[in-house]
Formats: sequence, structure tokens, C-alpha cells
Amino acid sequence: MAPSSPSLSNGSRRRTLLISHDVLGGKMAGPGIRYYHLSRVLSRYTALTLAVLPQDGQALADLEARLPGVAVIAYTRGAWASLQAAAEQADTIILSPYTAREMPELIRLPAALVMDGYDPLLIEWLTTLPEADLPAYMEQWSGRMAALFYQYLSADFFICASERQRLWWLGQLEVAGRINPLTYQQDPSLRGLVDVVAYGLPERAPEHTRQVVKGVWPGIAPEDVVILWGGGLWPWLDPMTAVRAIAQLYPSHPQLKLIFPGTIHPNPDVQAMPVHNTSVYAYATEHGLLNKAIFFGEWVPYADWPNVLLESDIALSLHHETAETPLAYRSRMLEYIWAGVPIIATRGDATSELLTEYQLGKVVDYHDVDSVAQAILAIMREPSTQYQNNLSQARQALNWEQTAQPLVRFCQNPRRAADRQAAVPGGVPYYSQLLAQSQAETARLQQLVAGYENGRFIRFMQAVHRWRQRLAQ
Repeated sequence: MAPSSPSLSNGSRRRTLLISHDVLGGKMAGPGIRYYHLSRVLSRYTALTLAVLPQDGQALADLEARLPGVAVIAYTRGAWASLQAAAEQADTIILSPYTAREMPELIRLPAALVMDGYDPLLIEWLTTLPEADLPAYMEQWSGRMAALFYQYLSADFFICASERQRLWWLGQLEVAGRINPLTYQQDPSLRGLVDVVAYGLPERAPEHTRQVVKGVWPGIAPEDVVILWGGGLWPWLDPMTAVRAIAQLYPSHPQLKLIFPGTIHPNPDVQAMPVHNTSVYAYATEHGLLNKAIFFGEWVPYADWPNVLLESDIALSLHHETAETPLAYRSRMLEYIWAGVPIIATRGDATSELLTEYQLGKVVDYHDVDSVAQAILAIMREPSTQYQNNLSQARQALNWEQTAQPLVRFCQNPRRAADRQAAVPGGVPYYSQLLAQSQAETARLQQLVAGYENGRFIRFMQAVHRWRQRLAQ
């Protein structure tokens, strides 16, 4: 039975531990930003502890100052001792698939476990594979699959970023045996097992505090048109279409400036991941566009990110057509909406559907350089107020307070999933049946071999041979 709803007084709030697998601090990427804002919201309803991978000694103090009411602690990935005390005190633990694999001790705790599956990790990993040395990557894939299966069995509640992702998760959990009579009887909608907690928007509008791009970056004047590529240049994204569109437009529109301000990820564990940096930089150099029409930065401090957004005139989100596309929820797109920047995006993912729903920009086809170029010109010709009403509506519907509500409700009333509460043995019934059949067949063959070894079969065949000889006579 689920616990009764707690009072929101400080003395009776449920205790929640949120474990970030990404760095939080002065520079943050999508996962870190997600956990920063979820911490803001959850701290209003629960006694929250945020466990982080600090970038430096000052990071913890800075986060505590920016997150009043949140207890911020540092931990080390894979080191159970660094999390044990906080985990053992928690009623609810929110974690990523990475953490489930690295901290198997979590599954044995009485706390309810929430798995944040907003990032389709395996599909993203597949996009990074080189064509060579596939046997080695098959071995890595096998290890990743084992880790994924462990996470399917370990959590009481799964959250994801979109209804598309929710269907994906339901399919995976069905195969893993988590959609069963117990979990279905607990909640026939299965919202209690998997629900959507999308990437959201801050409730307050961004404020411009200082110039950081226009009139500051060499080669970019205050009156130029800044086209923003936020975030990294990951293998599933398509920055080459963007630079080719700028190459097409720049001779007649020299005021266009495409910026890539985030080419070096703040998390050292991610920096080894393959990216498009080299190919895009080479193209810009070969075509004489480097530091004239195309500009590169390392990674913008999070405090300056609103300034970058507000100094941008157009934002881009372009990607390839892969299995990652329909599952993706582009976090940077939400930040463009937050800042009111018109967007040009490739079709196919959930966030491009937001553009269509709220009419926030232009949606183009895959690798369509001409359409991207024409969309840039169209937005430049449109009045600056063209999208403001629509952006305002989107900001109200997509803020973090709204998107986090399924998670807030669970943390206020944590409960074990019915099949975990009943201590049903883990495993998939179908595969368990096949395993039992295989074990039975193995036992039969072992008995047969033992019979051979005991000589019964040999003596039988000798007798058959003697009978044949007698019949021949």
C-alpha cells in the first residue's frame, strides 16, 4: 500500500536523494542543467539532497548558494561509501542508468528507486561507433545490454522526456518482465510505472546582464545577425548542413555569424566521445569562413548562457535520420524557447513537433541545405515580434514546475512497484521458461552420456550385432 501523503512541514517532508551522473557547477551540459532545475522544484516539496560530481572545490558552495534548501554533497562514481549514508536515509532515490550499474547496492535499500530514462543512452552510443573493429564493439554492446537489463529490474518508477519515449520504455519493460499482473493491477494505465517528466523551462524569463557575444567576440559586430548552435556537435547531429547553408548565404549576407560556443564538454568523462568538431572546423577553414562567418568557443559558463541566448537572433537544431531521432528530446531547443529565439529544426524528433504545435520557427527536412538557407532569410525578413505570443504560450506550458509534477507526486508519496514489493524473483518469464527447458534437456543428455559411459548402450549394440549375424545364417 502506498504511504499516505505527508505534510509539507519541514519535520515531516519525505527525504529525496537525487544523484547526478553529470557535472554540476559553473559549466553544465543538458543532464546537469536538468538536475539543477529538478532540484529547485523538488526542494519545494521534499527534503532534498543533491549528490553531484563537483567540477572543483568551489562548486559545492556555489550550488548550495544557488539552491537554498537543498543539501548538496559530493560523491565519486562507483564508490558506494561516498553515497551510502545519504542513500540509507532516503525515502526516494532518483538516479540514472549509469548509477544503477555503478552502484548495485542501491537496489537492496528500502527506498523507492526512480530511474531517469530521458536520455536514450544505448541508441546514442550506437551512433558513435566507427565502421572498423565491430567485434570489439559487439563485446561492449553485450556489457551495456547487461547493464540495461539490470536497470529495468531495479526501479519502482521510470521517468522519460516524451510520450514517444514512454512507449519505448513500455516496450523495453514488457520484454524485461516488468509489465505483469502485479504492476498492471496496481495501475492499469501504467502511469505509476512510467510517466513523462520532460525537460522544462525556468519559470522566470532570462535577463541580459552583460554583452558576451555581439561586440565582444572578435569578428562579430553589435548589429550582426547571430545564428546559434547551442550544445555539442554529437555524432547524431548535423552541423555540416548548417555550415553549408552559411557558406551559401555569406557572400550576399556578410552580417550572418554562425557560432558554436560549446565545443569542449565540461565533463571529462564525455570529452573522449566522438564529435563533428574536426570536420566542421576544417570546412570553415577551407572555405575561408573561420572567424568571419563561423566561430567556435569552448563552453559557456551557465551564468552567461542567458546572455548568449538573448544576443542570438536565430537558433539551429539539426540532426541526421537515425533510430535516435524519434526518441530524442533536444534540451537546447527548450532553452531557445525560454529565451524567445526563433528556431530552425530538422523534422522527426519530439521537439520539432513543439515548433509546429506552437509555431515557433521553421521545420526542415534532413540534410536540406537550401531549406535551411531559405529559413534563415525568411526569419530575417519577419518582424521581431512574429513569434513572441506563441513563445509566451509555450513558456507557460513547458516550465519546470509543470513538467516535474509526476516526479513531485511520486516523491511526496513514494511506493515500491508491486512486483518489487512482492519480492517476485527477477527475470523474464519467457526466457526463464526457455532456460528451464534448456536445463531439462541438458540433464537428459547428461543421463544419456552417463548411460554410454556405463556401457549399457555398447552392450545393447553388441547384442543387436549378434542377432543380425544369427539371422544372416
